[in-house]
Amino acid sequence: MSAPESAPPLAPPAGTPTSVIRAEKAAHVPHRWRNLFTLTGMLVVDGTEGGLTTTLFPTIAKALGLDNGHLGLLAAAGKIISVPFGPAWVWISSRTSRRTALALSTALAGVFGIAAGFSGDFLTLLIFNTLMAAALIGAQPIANAVVSDLFDDKNRARAVGIFYGAAAGIGAVLSPLIAQLSHFADGWRWGMWALGGVCILAGAAILTLFKDPGVGAAEKQLAGLDAEKRAEVKPTFRSVMSLFRVPSYVVMMVSRLLSGHLLIGVFGIQFLVTVRGFDNATAAISALPFGIGYFLGTLGGGFLVGVLDRRAPQRGRVAYIQAAQVLFAVVAFFGTQFAYTGIGVYALIWGLMGIAQGMNPGVNRPIIMAITLPELRGQAFAIMITIFEAIGWAVFSIGAGFLANALGLQTVFLWVLVILMLVNAAVLGILYRTYPRDVRRVADELEARRLALTP
Repeated sequence: MSAPESAPPLAPPAGTPTSVIRAEKAAHVPHRWRNLFTLTGMLVVDGTEGGLTTTLFPTIAKALGLDNGHLGLLAAAGKIISVPFGPAWVWISSRTSRRTALALSTALAGVFGIAAGFSGDFLTLLIFNTLMAAALIGAQPIANAVVSDLFDDKNRARAVGIFYGAAAGIGAVLSPLIAQLSHFADGWRWGMWALGGVCILAGAAILTLFKDPGVGAAEKQLAGLDAEKRAEVKPTFRSVMSLFRVPSYVVMMVSRLLSGHLLIGVFGIQFLVTVRGFDNATAAISALPFGIGYFLGTLGGGFLVGVLDRRAPQRGRVAYIQAAQVLFAVVAFFGTQFAYTGIGVYALIWGLMGIAQGMNPGVNRPIIMAITLPELRGQAFAIMITIFEAIGWAVFSIGAGFLANALGLQTVFLWVLVILMLVNAAVLGILYRTYPRDVRRVADELEARRLALTP
C-alpha cells in the first residue's frame, strides 16, 4: 500500500502557461512509494550479503587461519573492484535499462556469494568475495539516481532517510541473528549460501515490482515534458568529467576520502573481539544498536534536513553535515579510547556512533542531487560511492589492517575515527560559499531546457 501523497497545490491563476501548470505538479511521480520500498528491500538484501564476511570474520578466520591483515585485504579488494565496476554498471543501465541493471547486479551477487561459501582457502574466498562486491556495487549509484527521479528536492532528504534508514533498521535485526551462525564451524558457509539464494530472488522481484519513472521525472522544470524528451540529453564522457568543475561536488569527493567513520563497519566487531576480549557472538550484539542508531539517524535526519531547508535554505544542509562529522568524532573518542566493563556500555556507544553515521545519507545524497543535472546523477553517485569512497575505504582497510597488527586497533581508531573526522568537518565548511551557487546553476540550466523544449 502506497503512503499518502501530499495535498495538491492550489490552482494557478487563469492564463498561466500549460508548461508552468504541469511544473507545479512535478512533486508527484507515479508509483514512487512502491518503487522506493522495492529499492529498500534490494538494499537490505545487498547490504546483508555484503556485510556477511565482516560479521562472521572471526569465525571465518578461525576456520581458514586468517588475521586482521586478511580482513583488511578482503574489505579493500571489494572496494578497489568497485572503481571500474560502479561506473560500468551505470553505463550498462543507460544502454539497457535501470531495472535490468539493478536486477542483474543483485542476482549475480547472489551467485558469487554462494560460490564464496564453498571456499577452502583465503585466495578462493578473496576471489569470490571480490566478484560479489563487483556485482553488489552496481545497485547503489543507480538506486540513488532513481530516488532523485522519484522525489523533488524538498522531499528527497525524507525519501533518502527512509531508503537508508529502513534498510539499516532491518539489517540491524538480521546481523545479530546471522552472528549466531558463528556457534557452528560451517555456519558462515550456510549464511553465504542462504543469502546468495535470497539475492537471486531479490533480482527477480525487481523485474516484477520496479517501474522506472524516467530520468528527470521529479524536476519541476521538466514536468511539462514527456519521458522521451527528458531522456534526449544523454551523458557523455565530457559531461561526466564536467562534474569536477562543480566546486561543491569536488568538496564532497574530498570529504569521502576523509570519511574515516566507514572503518567502524569493517573493524568494529573485530575491535571488540581482539582488543576488548568479547567472543564473536557477544561482540556482534553491537551491530543491533549500531543499526538501530543508524536507522534513527538516517530516518530522523532526513526529516530534520527538511526542516532546515525551510528555515535555512541550502546553508542548513552544510551546517548539518558538519555537525554529523563532529558528533561521530566525539562519540568515537569516548567509545574506543577507554575500556568499559560489559557489552552493554559498548552497545550504547555503538548506537550513538550509528546515529552520527546515519545522519550522513539524508544530507549528502540530496546535496549531490541538488548540484548535478538529472542525466549525470547516476555517474555522479558512481564516482562518489565506487571511486572516491572506495579509494578511501581501501586505504583505510589495508592501512588499518596492517597498522593494527603493529600499533593496535585502538591507536588506529584514534587517528581515523576521531582526528580525521574533525578534519573532514573543517573541509566541508567550504560548502557555505560554493553550494548555493551550484544549486542555482542547475536550476537555471533546467529552466533553459524547459523553455527550449516546450512548444
